[in-house]
Amino acid sequence: MTSQTNSSSLTDWLIFLVSLVAMILMLMYMNEWFWVALPFVLTYLAKGLKVI
Repeated sequence: MTSQTNSSSLTDWLIFLVSLVAMILMLMYMNEWFWVALPFVLTYLAKGLKVI
C-alpha cells in the first residue's frame, strides 16, 4: 500500500507541476483563458498535499 500511495502522490505532484506551467503560459499569452487550467492546479495541489 505504501508504494501505491507514493506513486499516487508522485503522479499528483507531476500533474500539478504540468498544469501550473500550462496556467503560467496561459497567463502570459492568453490571459483571459487561464481559468481553464485553474481547477487542475488547485485540485492536484490539494491531492499532492493529501488534503483530499
